[in-house]
Amino acid sequence: MECYNLQRQAACLKKSLFDQGYLDEQFYQIEDLQDEASPNFTEEVASLFFKDSARLMTNIEQAMEKNPRDFNRWDAHMQQLKGSCSSIGASRMKNECTSFRNSCGDENVKGCMKSFQKVKWEHGVLRQKLESYFQLLRQAGPAETATRHGGA
Repeated sequence: MECYNLQRQAACLKKSLFDQGYLDEQFYQIEDLQDEASPNFTEEVASLFFKDSARLMTNIEQAMEKNPRDFNRWDAHMQQLKGSCSSIGASRMKNECTSFRNSCGDENVKGCMKSFQKVKWEHGVLRQKLESYFQLLRQAGPAETATRHGGA
């Protein structure tokens, strides 16, 4: 019974991530690649995303410090991060990346700084929420395929 409750909690948490716009359909695509041969595939992809995105955000921060008002450079770095966000389905982060890039196009330093702070915030929130989700999945053990896309 406890495993069922943990699986249900995990399904509800994942549903809330979609309902609140943190994740989009791309996340389902990654989950669909998970199988018995690689039961932790989705978690491993997420872990790689967070490691890579942290590196990309550091690159953006350094570019903003070392190359003030070099909007083309800033935009190029943010495009990389936006691609990473798209590949895992990190919708809110991706949207903030778009806002940053729009501010680059407008040569709006304050807009870029504000959007970049939001990108970092969304990154931290998503990381915490996905860590909780994966922890619930590990505690619950193997789940039935029917709960993969939000069903209970």
